[in-house]
Amino acid sequence: MIRRSILLGTGSALPKRVVTNAELTETVDTSDEWIVERTGIRMRHIAGEGETTATLATDAAKAALEAAGLASQDIDLIILATATPDQTFPASATKVQAALGIDDCVAFDVAAVCSGFLYAVTVADSMIRSGAAQHALVIGSETFSRILDWEDRTTCVLFGDGAGAIVLGAEESAATDPRSARGILASKLHADGRHNQLLYVDGGPSTTGTVGKLRMKGQEVFRHAVVNLASVLNEVMSLAGLDACDIDWLVPHQANARILDATARKLKLPAERVIVTVDRHANTSAASVPLALDLAMRDGRIKAGDLVVLEAMGGGFTWGACVLRL
Repeated sequence: MIRRSILLGTGSALPKRVVTNAELTETVDTSDEWIVERTGIRMRHIAGEGETTATLATDAAKAALEAAGLASQDIDLIILATATPDQTFPASATKVQAALGIDDCVAFDVAAVCSGFLYAVTVADSMIRSGAAQHALVIGSETFSRILDWEDRTTCVLFGDGAGAIVLGAEESAATDPRSARGILASKLHADGRHNQLLYVDGGPSTTGTVGKLRMKGQEVFRHAVVNLASVLNEVMSLAGLDACDIDWLVPHQANARILDATARKLKLPAERVIVTVDRHANTSAASVPLALDLAMRDGRIKAGDLVVLEAMGGGFTWGACVLRL
């Protein structure tokens, strides 16, 4: 028998305020046409007063628990992926734990920027497989609007706020054929710190004593993203014993529509198999993959038995992918 992590439910949460490209043109030297042509983004959600990374994460977690048919007390592990925590410490995951009314469980944050959710899923899967956890709540939540330089038109138009969550549970199975086995079949993670200056925040407690603002060299990030995302997808499919043609749905990090198109072409994957939400959510960093997954689960595109690949790349650089069958 093999102990695997099974996806039990998904959930998401978005700030109430929606900001269109037209609104941004009132404060930034840009245009709707320029943004759409280069990124595919048409709008984004921006956190308002009282909305934080932890509150959005809590709302997404509640929706995922409801979809899974579980109570808060069933959860024994919470991993929150974020680059924009409520506080330097304690972990925002513990704020979610308290808000859910859970007296005691393992709870911690993971910081791997846009790849954070993939890192968190991989850690949760390892703990479930080892028997250290039975039900895990894995969340990606961000309020990137709080670290943007709103005078930098090359970055402020790209990001939005939001949260997505999944519930994983343990299941014992005798199935060994990857073409029929359920649950998380394989994961692959990478990091290369030599590229720090291509995508980073120019501050921190140990350096400037400030939060800092996001800085990015877009063209260089684009080139790395297309190569790395295609490469890691092939890697993880090989680990799972499957081929790219077996993929029913690709749920990628929602950074830029051009990156999504280029990655799909490189893999010879039909565009209709790629879940795209960047047009309505913009880049929500660690929240983008679970947000897109929840949307596609709830509208019925992704269904039981489908083979789904999650993938992302973010500052660091960090990147990774995960294969699971619903």
